[in-house]
Amino acid sequence: MKRIWIGAVIILLAVAAFVWWRYREKHIVFVRYEEFGIDMPVNYKIHGIDVSKFQKDINWPAVKQMQVDKIRISFAFIKATEGITRQDIAFKHNWERAGKAGLVRGAYHFFYATRDPIKQAINFQNVVDLQSGDLPPVLDIETHNNQPAAVIRSTARIWLEEMEKAYKVKPIIYTNIHFYETYLGDEFDEYPLWLAHYYQKERPRSGRAWLFWQHSDIGRVNGIRTTVDFNVFKGDSTDLARLCIP
Repeated sequence: MKRIWIGAVIILLAVAAFVWWRYREKHIVFVRYEEFGIDMPVNYKIHGIDVSKFQKDINWPAVKQMQVDKIRISFAFIKATEGITRQDIAFKHNWERAGKAGLVRGAYHFFYATRDPIKQAINFQNVVDLQSGDLPPVLDIETHNNQPAAVIRSTARIWLEEMEKAYKVKPIIYTNIHFYETYLGDEFDEYPLWLAHYYQKERPRSGRAWLFWQHSDIGRVNGIRTTVDFNVFKGDSTDLARLCIP
């Protein structure tokens, strides 16, 4: 009888674990962490941030060393350039220090469809030296500047193709769902996607696959005195490494 009872308990525990696993697969589970200042989607194992000059002087070793439960910062997207002439004044410092701290790095360019895409590509290439283990270059495209979708698509395509020629890897597109569906559409479905989707406790409702989700812009992390954007990667450490430049 005792063995039967123990067996029944084991079966119930196994069923409960399976039900919980299936629930987590279909529903985002958020847990509040006061240390990070936000609710964190704990379904995902790989967490990261994105920064620019607005985060001021960053203590990257402190960012890397912070850990709460099993959550730690594993990657960082860093703003490099904007338009055809602007370069983020904190990029060089952030890029070098983030790498030395052991974070996976990615660099992004803020894109304008009203500016020459070739010159914008040159601006990025003059600043960013991507190495093995770095994430692909990122096209940050989120403003239409009163341009029609056809112009936005054609200019964005030129920048993306120039990046692929220069770095031998397919770039990542960063945007929000509305912009993607309105101005880019399925012509860009072959590119890895990083979606901004704030203040909603649910996955981005996109009709296509995405790899990164920027889920908050008011997070806190050791080593940064301002608020900062928080992201998750849809995959494990092996998947992240596979995405990086070989």
